Amino acid sequence: MTDNQEFADVKDSFISHLIELRNRIMNASIGILIVFGILMFIPGPGAIYDFLAQPMIRALPPGSKLIATGVITPFLVPMKITLLAAFMVALPWVLYQAWAFIAPGLYAHEKRLVAPLVISTSILFLFGVGFCYFLVFGQVFKFIYNFAPQSITFAPDIENYLDFVMTMCLAFGITFEVPVVVVVLVRMGLVSVAKLKSIRPYVVVGAFVVAAIVTPPDVMSQLFLAVPLCLLYELGMLVAPMFVRATQKPEEVA
Repeated sequence: MTDNQEFADVKDSFISHLIELRNRIMNASIGILIVFGILMFIPGPGAIYDFLAQPMIRALPPGSKLIATGVITPFLVPMKITLLAAFMVALPWVLYQAWAFIAPGLYAHEKRLVAPLVISTSILFLFGVGFCYFLVFGQVFKFIYNFAPQSITFAPDIENYLDFVMTMCLAFGITFEVPVVVVVLVRMGLVSVAKLKSIRPYVVVGAFVVAAIVTPPDVMSQLFLAVPLCLLYELGMLVAPMFVRATQKPEEVA
């Protein structure tokens, strides 16, 4: 085979991979848009934002509401949260498209690892967001409201509220991916379980440092982030050896 033929084969392979990547991105985007279209009617952007605002509303005095300071903010903010909700609902489909793109280049024993990781990544992220919404926000907003001086009127803007909620949910969603990160690092041989156990004290300190940076400055919300982070780290070390055994090459098992 000549150099020109080799170059042509590499070029064709590269172009085919780009086309496949484009198709997978389009499929993922179409899935998100379909869910977005459904959520626009059932239950609707207003109802979705009202649900998101409930933790703050419960922390305020009866009859209080959030405010909108922009002219088109009452339209844009519910649309943003609807698009975000569509992405979260369609997350398994998006991750499946990513898996389908890389699967042809994996060995059979490696494919046995990817499917559980896709499922666990989706579940853990959504569980982290749910944990933040149902448990953390109630404590955080009560602390903020009670800490505010009596001389001010506490009336949060809906856009600032959305930014805060998105940041917190993203932080907790990513935090709950710790077991997946641990499993991948161990399976790739970048670190051993014994090494992870030896650095456990540093991980605990790092978890509380991250919690202090990400969450508001009250002890309860910091504990809500740091403690699950430590427990999920332990869970990752517990599960990692099982994944390694399940995804070994045949010659490694022999």
